[in-house]
Amino acid sequence: MLNTLTVWNFALLEHIQIEFDKGLNILTGETGAGKSILIDALGAMLGNRLSTELIRHGREWLRVEAVFSLEDQPNVVAFLEENAIDTAENELIITRQITSSGRGSILINGCHTTLAVLKNLGGLLVDVHGQNENLSLLKQENQFQLVDGYGRELGSALAEYRELYKALKEAEGKLSEKENASRDYEQRLDMLRWQIQEIEAAQLQENEDEELQRQINKLSNAEKISRYAGEACGLLYGGGNNGIGVVSGLEEAVESLKALSRFDDALEEVIRVLGEAAIQVKEAGYEVRDYAESMEFDPRLLDRLQSRMDVIDKLRRKYGATIGDILAYYDKCQQELADIENYDEDIARLQEAVNGAREAARKAAGRVTELRRAAAGDLSDAIEGHLTALGMPDARFVIDVQPSESLGASGGDRLEILFSANPGQEPKPIQKVASGGELSRIALAIKTVTASRDTSPASMVFDEIDTGIGGKTAQMVAERIAMAAAGKQVLCITHLPQIACMADNHLYISKHVADNQTSTEVRSLSEGERINEIARMASGANVSSASLDNAREMIAYAKIKKEGYRKHG
Repeated sequence: MLNTLTVWNFALLEHIQIEFDKGLNILTGETGAGKSILIDALGAMLGNRLSTELIRHGREWLRVEAVFSLEDQPNVVAFLEENAIDTAENELIITRQITSSGRGSILINGCHTTLAVLKNLGGLLVDVHGQNENLSLLKQENQFQLVDGYGRELGSALAEYRELYKALKEAEGKLSEKENASRDYEQRLDMLRWQIQEIEAAQLQENEDEELQRQINKLSNAEKISRYAGEACGLLYGGGNNGIGVVSGLEEAVESLKALSRFDDALEEVIRVLGEAAIQVKEAGYEVRDYAESMEFDPRLLDRLQSRMDVIDKLRRKYGATIGDILAYYDKCQQELADIENYDEDIARLQEAVNGAREAARKAAGRVTELRRAAAGDLSDAIEGHLTALGMPDARFVIDVQPSESLGASGGDRLEILFSANPGQEPKPIQKVASGGELSRIALAIKTVTASRDTSPASMVFDEIDTGIGGKTAQMVAERIAMAAAGKQVLCITHLPQIACMADNHLYISKHVADNQTSTEVRSLSEGERINEIARMASGANVSSASLDNAREMIAYAKIKKEGYRKHG
């Protein structure tokens, strides 16, 4: 709901702040006072384009700010959250500014945004109906929303259908993906078979490359290994300093100490330790000697090992960093090959899934069609009844629902609104035969029927919907606007006292001249001021006591009517 609208330097509007209420907000005033300018300022909040020509003469910028309540507006909240705009305060503040140089800015709850985002948001906030506008009623998606929002059981049936439709699209997507992939299957099959054969031919073993590398390192350095092993043997068995090897030296030391122990046993533990060391060093020496004797350089073996490593390196460059990666890629190729070779079976299975999903969706769509036709019939009758009361007694309004060959997000229906204003004429598509005035009446009739039930914006604007009507028709229009305002916030510019007396909040727009500058002012009228204004609207400039009494009677009658509308919702 729109709470406040504040305007700076917008044409005749120098600085005004308007507080709006729930229910019916009526704007009246003399012709040329600036009522349409006020609607233009509100339009700027809904995504209409701003021109520097609208900047008040002598000023460098204009600014418009609107504050909306987000209470009971889940569609708006969801849109704001989707666009990362804060909704924590349950309030929406939109600010637009443009400078004389053409530089503009748009802020939504303090976040800079684009005109496209604002325009989409505006469509969720306010439904504007003007004398020269194409109503949203003419859009196919809005026609579906109109009917679907009216049917009591239709919502749950649609939700069930949309889940099945989603499953159908997913199944079709998988089938299409499989069919598209088949175009490259022959080439892919050849590649997979060649890769599998190449890996199989290598007969790889897990961690084989590590053992190969160890052996290659050993054979490549055989000369150095042999020299180092020989030097170690010489040191252990002789050839070192004094020609005594480590093993012989330890054994001789043990024997000498044993001889010493016959005279003093103080070194018994040393003898034991050295004896064990001599045995261990002697055993280690045997191993070193055997290793040195077995060491020989075989260039043919080295060549074979290096050739094997070349095979593995080639595969690693193609299929993975390790043998484990190569074998994993091999398994993947095997699985893909099996999938491709089972293509016909997979296609048949996917096609069967699509057929099953389509059958389930069509069945659910049939239920939607049945409920939609019933809702469209009831809604058409209700709207037609209000059109009769709005001065169109011969009008025929038909919402035609026909099954379609294809399924869509809204079901399997084609929906068209047909209209005829004159007797003897068959209803035809509304966008082809309805005039601007007729569209306004139709919109009012629709809003009267659906205001408390549909999911359209919480606020509506009727801009001079009363053009060209009077008398009983004017009274009927007034009552239907009041009916719509029982379930929505309505802003209405009018010249008719029959409509103005229905106001919950009556705003008077006037202009005055000061210092050779014209400015527009907007103020909310008190009860006494309302009576005077309605008397002026009814009788012109000459307000008499009779016209004042008539205005009081009109307001009293309107109050009774509005209480009845609110009571019966």
